[in-house]
Amino acid sequence: MLAGVKRRSGADGAHPRPGTAARDRAAWFLVLPALLPILILSVGPLLYGIALAFTDAQSGRTRSTQWIGTLNFQDLLHDTLFWDSFRIGLLWAFGVTVPQFLLALGLALLLNQKLRLRWLARALAIIPWAMPEVVVGIMWRLVYNPDAGILNETLRDLGLGDGRDWLTGLATALPAVILVGIWAGMPQTTVALLAGLQNTPHELHEAAALDGAGAWRRFRTVTWPAIKPIALAISALNLIWNFNSFALVYVLTSGGPGGRTRLPMLFAYEEAFRYGQFGYAAAMGCVMVSVISVILACYLVGRISAGGEQR
Repeated sequence: MLAGVKRRSGADGAHPRPGTAARDRAAWFLVLPALLPILILSVGPLLYGIALAFTDAQSGRTRSTQWIGTLNFQDLLHDTLFWDSFRIGLLWAFGVTVPQFLLALGLALLLNQKLRLRWLARALAIIPWAMPEVVVGIMWRLVYNPDAGILNETLRDLGLGDGRDWLTGLATALPAVILVGIWAGMPQTTVALLAGLQNTPHELHEAAALDGAGAWRRFRTVTWPAIKPIALAISALNLIWNFNSFALVYVLTSGGPGGRTRLPMLFAYEEAFRYGQFGYAAAMGCVMVSVISVILACYLVGRISAGGEQR
């Protein structure tokens, strides 16, 4: 009988482990508190917005909402203003993401060196990251001020002209806003790349140096393969974040002048809250979500392919 008890309870007399179903229930019970806010605050509004895109929802309490199918999307196909904003959004996203990555990579390589007061340089490098986008926008509006801004004052002192109104010029508004986006988002990219550089074994660099490899060859054969997964991940996230930008550009230009900086998110915001076309704005949101989903899918396919090659 004692042998039977031991067989049921285990050779060491311990209680039997719970079954797979019990472990799954316990895992769901632990994960549920974290999933509920996501379901309520993210998934729920997303599904509601998708449903709203197939209606003629407009502002007004007494107005009834009707199901209109794909009519909003058909109108969107012929809306040249939206596709202009979409083109501007892509220019903005890539125009910010690519220089931001290159500058952040250079800064991360510099901060990874054994320099004096390196801790101070690292602290100063992340200051833009700690500032709210609204504060960043107000600060740079002061920098770009045509009358008393530090940029125009510097140009006057150097004898390079009387300056210009950077944020209201048709040719300068988008480049000026892109510059602010690069400055504001560079710290998070720098921190991510710096973490990858610090996790790269020093022995590999020393071995490459002993083999006669120069700085560029060491970067290409040792440093870049080590930080490539981080670089791809942060670049994909930056591209998505920049494409969805709203607050920074809204504070700087509100989409002007003449729609030169009207990003898709700003266009959707105006349609919804200035003109009251909630259904049409929701259709724009669905298009933007689709674009972001394609970017994520490309990134995930690339990561899976890279993982398969490594195996």
